[in-house]
Amino acid sequence: MQHPTLSRRELLVAGGATLATLALFNARFATAAPLQPGDEVLPWLDQPEENPVPEVIDNQLVWEKLDSWITPNEQFFGIAHYGWPEIDPSQWQLTLAGRVKTPLSLTLDDLKARPRQEVTFTIECSGNSGLPFFDGGIGNARWAGTPLAPLLEEVGVLADGSEVVFVGADKGEEVVRETKTIQNFARSMALTDAMQPENLLCYEMNGEPLPARNGAPLRLIAPGWYGIANVKWLQRIEIWPTRLANRFMARDYVTVRQTGTEAEPIWTESLVGRALLKSAPARVVRNGDSYRIEGAAWGAPISSVEVKIDEGAWQRTRLDRSQQAEAAWVFWTFNWAHPALGEHTITTRAVDTTSNVQPAQDDPLIANKITYWESNGQITRRVNIPA
Repeated sequence: MQHPTLSRRELLVAGGATLATLALFNARFATAAPLQPGDEVLPWLDQPEENPVPEVIDNQLVWEKLDSWITPNEQFFGIAHYGWPEIDPSQWQLTLAGRVKTPLSLTLDDLKARPRQEVTFTIECSGNSGLPFFDGGIGNARWAGTPLAPLLEEVGVLADGSEVVFVGADKGEEVVRETKTIQNFARSMALTDAMQPENLLCYEMNGEPLPARNGAPLRLIAPGWYGIANVKWLQRIEIWPTRLANRFMARDYVTVRQTGTEAEPIWTESLVGRALLKSAPARVVRNGDSYRIEGAAWGAPISSVEVKIDEGAWQRTRLDRSQQAEAAWVFWTFNWAHPALGEHTITTRAVDTTSNVQPAQDDPLIANKITYWESNGQITRRVNIPA
């Protein structure tokens, strides 16, 4: 896979259960894909490059160590576009304002007193797999909070209110037309999208208070959307009559792709939004003379996952349906019978329930894209079968 060449500066400015219930939760999900006695994980030959921006991209998933359907909080990846803000929950409030009838301010206790809802959702950064050092920007968690839609109904969106802007506490310097400004991180979505019942104002992750590095005291959780839309460190929600057009909605997180013909190319620019169908091989495991390939698929309801070894035919894997949720990844396994000694390539592709197939790297959807976001092409890894 080819990746765009970026400078360091470009990278820096880019990216109420009971104790018994919690015990049952942890016991159920802690060993969703465990290694068995005698298992040996064979390391991938094509390891990602060293992360040059650990202050921006933190705690990436190590695919060979993927052994839990739910990603533990301490292992969950983090992205900070404007650093990692420190917020005192006791002094924090969420403000809802803009084109509304009744503006509202709520404390964290106010939000916790409202109806509670949970969703299991696999979040992937839209830049994941698009850069040579970034392949672990993904994790699956059980998120809890209060639904967003009732709050929007409560404040009364005015007739000209069409866009919901989510503003985080994190902020930094931007230069627009040679003018320096300090701006908060913000993203927006259409009112109809924001009103979906699964969207949460989230204050809890995997049965524990939301960690600071994952957006505490409050973040948006919008199942089915790339991570960029799930605004962290949320402090304001504003209703606008127009779409937000800041760095993260108009300049960055915009996919640029060539269409048309070679003689008359047409360049299109589209906003990164909903997650795309994707799969990845996680690891190859040897146990005596037996070998298996394990991995995950996500981004849409999964119908099947197939594996191709070297230049062979596509072969169906076995999906693990013991742990599943509509917006969460699915684990899969393939029993690899009698692999030849030496180096092999392993490629996977997912198929969703509407027969969409994860595109190959030479598909125009991927090959004609010059930005690294939305890189959901088929992933190939290399492994060596030792004597």
